[in-house]
Amino acid sequence: MRLLYVDDEPDIRTVAVMSLQLQPDFEVRECHGGALALEMARDWQPDVVLLDVMMPQMDGPMTRMALSRDPATCNIPVIFVTARTQPSELARLLELGVTGVIAKPFDPMSLAKQVTTLMGW
Repeated sequence: MRLLYVDDEPDIRTVAVMSLQLQPDFEVRECHGGALALEMARDWQPDVVLLDVMMPQMDGPMTRMALSRDPATCNIPVIFVTARTQPSELARLLELGVTGVIAKPFDPMSLAKQVTTLMGW
């Protein structure tokens, strides 16, 4: 399975990628922002995009909307990863048509399991 992890924080990206790569079936790529995520998703066609909500320039919701408008990426599932986990925030994020939301800070040992559970793999 191909996963694209998008987060503007290099340390979080490193931990996330290392933890996702513990799952031998996962091929993981990473990037630091929304605009680059759009390019990578279009070119690489991941099975899912894990997308940070709070990023400069192009935040997670803006990136999600851009992915959904592009015919080349509109069918790629998105999972938000965020520290904003109040019920009202979660409801707002889920309204954007994402597959799910993973709370930060996430447990590196269970991140891959959370993704497989949300994706039904």
